[in-house]
Amino acid sequence: MAATPPRAWQRMLSGRRLDLLDPSPLDIELEDIAHGLARVARWNGQTMGDHIYSVAQHCLLVEHIVGLIAPQSIKPTRLAALLHDAPEYVIGDMISPFKAVIGDVYKSVEARLMAAINLHFVLPPKPAIAVAKLIKLADQQAAFFEATHLAGFAREEAERFFGAPEIDTRNIAAFLTPWPIAQAQAAFTERAKALSWLNTAVGKPPCSSNAII
Repeated sequence: MAATPPRAWQRMLSGRRLDLLDPSPLDIELEDIAHGLARVARWNGQTMGDHIYSVAQHCLLVEHIVGLIAPQSIKPTRLAALLHDAPEYVIGDMISPFKAVIGDVYKSVEARLMAAINLHFVLPPKPAIAVAKLIKLADQQAAFFEATHLAGFAREEAERFFGAPEIDTRNIAAFLTPWPIAQAQAAFTERAKALSWLNTAVGKPPCSSNAII
């Protein structure tokens, strides 16, 4: 008798079954993403404060920094920034050293999930190069401030890994105190709706466009 293949899907609280090998945009739900990301800890939980510093809060910080760096950026760009770590609602937040150990397997699963999530939100499967660079810069800036304010890094050490900060800490202070899970989940959900087709009157996605500037 042939062995039963291992289960490669996860049942979400929404009732969706998300296939990790072939994720469909139709099985992506904002409520699942927000619920999961608000419960996934950044820095493997090695942060100060009474609450975990969640990936949901990190994503909100990165999107906020994109707005500080590029105030002219349009909603799709801001939404792409908010969703940049969204696959972690399924696969968790693995620290960079462990990703390096695992290698391409993790990256391929992450890329498939990211493409499905982007398509669900009517974004290109992969962001344009300029958008990707902007999000990467904002992500590194966020990591610097998280490292120095929450994860015990000295400034010099953080600069070596993440680069020198380009924004004033006062502009992001509200994002550097870990929030309760419910607050992070609600804030992520609200912001995603504000930036996406979920906030349209008809509640249906418009025609997709690959232009994000």
